[in-house]
This record gives sequence, structure tokens and C-alpha cells, in this order.
Amino acid sequence: MLRNFKLEENGGISGGLLLLMAVVSGLAVANLYYSQPLLELMRLDMRVSEVQANLITVITQAGYAAGLFLLIPLGDMYPRRALIILSLFLSAFAALLMAVSQNIFLLWAASLLLGICSITPQFFIPAAGQFSPPRDKARNMGIVLGGLLTGVLASRAFSGFIGETLGWRAMLVIAALVMLLCAALAFAFLPDMKRNFNGSYVRLMASMLDIVKRYPRIRVNSIRAAFSFASMLAVWAVLAFHIAQEPFNAGADAVGILALCGVAGILVAGISGKYIPKYGENIFCTSGALLQMFSWGVAYVFADSYVGLALAIILMDMGLQFQQLTNQSGCIREVPSAANRVNTVFMTTYFMGGAMGTFCAGIGWKFFEWGGVCFVGFFFASVSALITLIFKGRGPRKTGGA
Repeated sequence: MLRNFKLEENGGISGGLLLLMAVVSGLAVANLYYSQPLLELMRLDMRVSEVQANLITVITQAGYAAGLFLLIPLGDMYPRRALIILSLFLSAFAALLMAVSQNIFLLWAASLLLGICSITPQFFIPAAGQFSPPRDKARNMGIVLGGLLTGVLASRAFSGFIGETLGWRAMLVIAALVMLLCAALAFAFLPDMKRNFNGSYVRLMASMLDIVKRYPRIRVNSIRAAFSFASMLAVWAVLAFHIAQEPFNAGADAVGILALCGVAGILVAGISGKYIPKYGENIFCTSGALLQMFSWGVAYVFADSYVGLALAIILMDMGLQFQQLTNQSGCIREVPSAANRVNTVFMTTYFMGGAMGTFCAGIGWKFFEWGGVCFVGFFFASVSALITLIFKGRGPRKTGGA
């Protein structure tokens, strides 16, 4: 079994282990997105408003950000294998709790717990960077990220289908069973990984804040990617409500079908990793932001067309993946010896942006419906582009340990 081996920094990762990381990452991150196509079904079952239903996804994203900030740094301090297995078991419990919830308050609480515990991919992505040879770091991170994106894509499509045929509660029971299977795979095949920090949890968290202060590029990359993610999640926050109206009158299965357009993002993540060192961060980040801005124009003009919405989602997802892999790999290159803490800074900021985008899209929908959502998404993409423009060519960088 793979767990009889121990990974060493820059020592290389086998193809089998990369595949395991990619598959489990995709299945774990899916927990964050199952509810998006199901919001209308949940709203009707719980007899709540659209804003209250929207808060299910907001709270899940906020929980994920909290888990990233509080728990992922522990991967530098404690055995990552044990943390990964525990998080998978707790994710299964949270999904079951959501499935049996009979009121919106318990559903919100279970959503928060599910978000906090669905952090497994963020142990794997920095590990792929830390333990790969320098020439393969971005490529291997892209492979794991590709698995994660496959989970995001498949979760929405699968959830929409199951929700329409078996109900939204059945989907969450299935999610719990999948998490138990992932925990068994991790227990059987995941090897030990080198720890990067000796000291107390307080010192660990203080060292992470020191990283934020000492490395300007990490701050810039994290904030820039957060606005890009906010722009992307704006569409998924309310898409179920939009296509439930005229002229679509469609349900969760239609949201799932539109989610299949995200395959473009998987292709981008798989290909772009090897070109980032050649062309640089500015090219990829500028292109990503412009793609997202254009996509929101398409979404607004062709709001009543499946083809128009599909095209907008494709462009949005491509733009986001240009941004995420570029900014994330750039952060980890700054301090590879503190990969988990650096990734915590990046992903916490990233999902705070996602929660902000989800919440603002809900407000935009409440007051201005689809036009308000398009404005919110375009605005966040524009801020991301502006950050790149301001810092273009400056290349802020400070070397040193953490």
C-alpha cells in the first residue's frame, strides 16, 4: 500500500498517488456545490424565501473559508493523513445531518459544518506542489486542480439529476456515503507526508500572519483571485431561481445540464499549468478577468437563451481557471516550505470572495433580478482586472523563510 511510503519535499509523486489526490479532491469539494441546483427544491420544501434559500450556499462557502483558515494550517504541524481521514468522516456526518433537517436553521447549521469539513482538496493541492520536483510543481498542481474541477462540474450535474428524480435529501445521503468511501481509500492508500512546523498552534497561526505581512505577492494574488471567484459564484447563486421563471420554467436538472459547460474549465486547468512559467502571471490573470467581464455581457444580453447562458458559463469558468491556478501556484512558489499555511491564506481569501459573490448576487436578484446579478458579476471581474493593471510589472516579491 502507498501509505508504507513517506513523501519528501521535491522528491516526486507517483502517478497513482496523483490520481488518488485528484479523485478524492473532486469528490470532497463536490459537497460545496450539491445544493446549488437544489435551491429551488429546498426552498419549496422548507417553505422559505429565495434569500433564505440562497443563504444555504453562502453559509457553506463561509464554513469552507473558516475551515481553511483554522484547520488547513494544521497540515504543517500534524500528520496530514490523519487530518484528511477525519475531515472526510465529519463531512459524511454533516451531509447526513442536512438530509434529515426539518427546518431552515438546522439546515444552515449543517451546511456550515459541511463547509468547514470539506477541506480535503486544500491538503492535497499544496502537497502536490511541495513534494513534486520544481519542474513539475505547476503541472501536478494542475492535475489535482483538474480533479477538483471535475468534482465541481459533476456535482452540479449529478445533483440536479438526483434532485429531480429522488429529491434533494437523497442527494445528501449519497454524498455522505461517498465521503465514507473516500475515507476508506485515504486510510488504505494515502502515505505519510513530512511536517513543516514545530511549535504550538498559536505560533503556527502567528507564522501565517507573518507570511501575509512579509510577502506582498501572496496578498495581491489572493485578493485578485478572490474577486474572480466572487464573479463566478454569482451566477450559481441564483441560476436555479432564474431558470425556474419564464421562459424556461425549468428545474434542478436543467441547472445540472448547464453545469456541464464547466468542462472547459477542466481543460484549461489541465493545459495552462505548463504555460504559466513561460508567459507569466499577468498574461493569464488579465485574460481571465477579461473573459469573465465579457461573459457577463453575454449573460445579460442572452438572459432568456439556454445557448447564451451556456456560452457565458463556459467563458466564466475558463476565466476563473486562468486566475486560480496562476495565482495559487504563484503563492506557493513564494514559500514552498510553508505550503499549507500559504495555501490557507490563498484559499481563505478565495472563498471569502466566493461567499461575498454569492451573498451579493442574492441581494442583486432580490432587487433587480437577473440584471442585478449580471452587474454584480461584472463588477467583481472588473475589480480583479484592475488589481492586475495596478500591479502589472511590479512583481512584488520578498524571499525568506516562514
